[in-house]
Amino acid sequence: MSEFNYKEELTKIPLDPGVYRYFDETGEVIYVGKAKSLRNRVSSYFLKNNQHDRKTKRLVSQIRRIEYTIVLSEWDALLLENQLIKQLQPKFNILLKDDKTYPFICVTDEPFPRVFPTRNMDRTKGTFYGPFANLRSMHTLLDMFKSLYQIRSCQLPLTKANIEAKKFKVCLEYHIGNCKGPCEGLQAEDEYDAEIEQVHNILKGNLSSPQQYFKEKMLEAAEQMAFEKAHAWKTKIEHLSNFQSKATVINPRIGNIDVLTIVSDEEAAYLNFMKIKQGYMVATQTLEVKKKLDESDMEILAMMIVEMRTTYGSEAKELISNMKPDLDMRLEVTVPQIGDKKKLLDMSMKNVMYFRRERAERREVEASATTSKKDRVLIRLKADLQIKTLPRHIECFDNSNIQGTNPVASMVCFKEGKPSKKDYRHFNIKTVIGPNDFASMNEIVSRRYLRLIAEEQPLPDLIVIDGGKGQLGAACDALKSLGIYGQVPIIGIAKRLEEIYFPEDPLPLYIDKRSESLKLIQQIRDEAHRFAITFHRDKRSKSSLVSELEGVVGVGKVTATKLLKHFGSVRAIRESSVETLTDLIGLDRAKKVRAYFDTIAGLR
Repeated sequence: MSEFNYKEELTKIPLDPGVYRYFDETGEVIYVGKAKSLRNRVSSYFLKNNQHDRKTKRLVSQIRRIEYTIVLSEWDALLLENQLIKQLQPKFNILLKDDKTYPFICVTDEPFPRVFPTRNMDRTKGTFYGPFANLRSMHTLLDMFKSLYQIRSCQLPLTKANIEAKKFKVCLEYHIGNCKGPCEGLQAEDEYDAEIEQVHNILKGNLSSPQQYFKEKMLEAAEQMAFEKAHAWKTKIEHLSNFQSKATVINPRIGNIDVLTIVSDEEAAYLNFMKIKQGYMVATQTLEVKKKLDESDMEILAMMIVEMRTTYGSEAKELISNMKPDLDMRLEVTVPQIGDKKKLLDMSMKNVMYFRRERAERREVEASATTSKKDRVLIRLKADLQIKTLPRHIECFDNSNIQGTNPVASMVCFKEGKPSKKDYRHFNIKTVIGPNDFASMNEIVSRRYLRLIAEEQPLPDLIVIDGGKGQLGAACDALKSLGIYGQVPIIGIAKRLEEIYFPEDPLPLYIDKRSESLKLIQQIRDEAHRFAITFHRDKRSKSSLVSELEGVVGVGKVTATKLLKHFGSVRAIRESSVETLTDLIGLDRAKKVRAYFDTIAGLR
């Protein structure tokens, strides 16, 4: 087919805002775009072709026909572009697909509505909330609904005619108190609908309405002297308050607002979306968008504003971002510089930066087949502990003072997931008197990192403390005294249930017992324990040898240590001649030592 005569086509295109579509020689749509001025935007592809990157030049070379649709505003163009990309899936566009990966919570539109999770979104069946990128948060909500309300789980068609005809019988859920039996007419529909209304309110982020509802019911029961019912309502208030305390509170004064931030590299853009409802974060998602052409951050951001707000059903009048698209939008986009909104922006940017770094590390690992297993474990450990960087250099500390004697400690080092024995270290406890594990831990951590700082050596990516909250706290105090607390992630692992403790967090983390990351932590901890015990045993053995030699009249600790250092064992001393001993400790002491061992041998 002949080259496309773009000059003739450009004269026909209006200057109005709208959406344009490029077709190839087969008649397939290969690109959809929006424009404030259709003619100016489309012309830029052909008249400035020498300024484009390789991918855009390839797009232009395949254009054989142009179609356009005029709209009233840039915002309308953005909405239409979003719909057409989803519908047509052009090969040169960033792919926008209806979200079927994450589940929604559906509240059905039927008599005695049901509440359940689903990945199939059919708007005709009810109201859908989501999507839930975090499945745990979705199940937390569903569990809370189960504890607060008595909602049916069956799929029976509970029409008024069916109930009056007595077509159904109550099931086990009724007998165990999870349902009030609307199938047999044992619960009024208006009473049931009142609870469903509270479910809607919670899913919309409005917690004040159900709180007030429960409070009124509690006071009503108390006035009627129905104290058991009043207590039941009070329990529901506590359940809701407990959920509320765990929710991410931003600032109630901020109200309803969306946040969308973006960073990018040559291959992809990375975005974090947060939906804030009445001061609570009710939804969040971080995602990667693969670039097809050399799309700017502004272009991608504008497109994803529409996409994320549509996906999450947002009606907020304001959106916070790290940049402001240069187009007329039907909501206020702000880039805050100070205050609570700036903190919200910073939190979103932190999420998107971590996500970008994690994806970069993952791609680096995938590119290296020879080290895939090793780095897979480190990536899993990084994700489980929610730390910023891949823990390629890990150091673990352990104390040992069996029965309170000879307190010692050890530090083992793992690099790239494997022991680095040349970096292992033993510590004799110098400043602590008696068996005090916390003080000993503080001392050895201080000594280790004071030395690394003085020698300008790199700090590890992760510090592991063999012990629970007390040991971890002592190690954290040491890092604080050195001014490096917060620069290196640090955790404690308690032996009893293999609990992982974090600084300033009273609740432990339980990693799946089958997880490779937990097995790596256990391996490091066990190696530190073995190294400490071996050192303690050697030191204790030498102490007993010195004690035995001190039993010789005229031989003190200095002489005993000198002999042991020279000969290495009591047996070697026992088998040595007077002449050999004389050369080391003098004739008088040599005769006494020789006489002592001869006497011992005679007694045996």
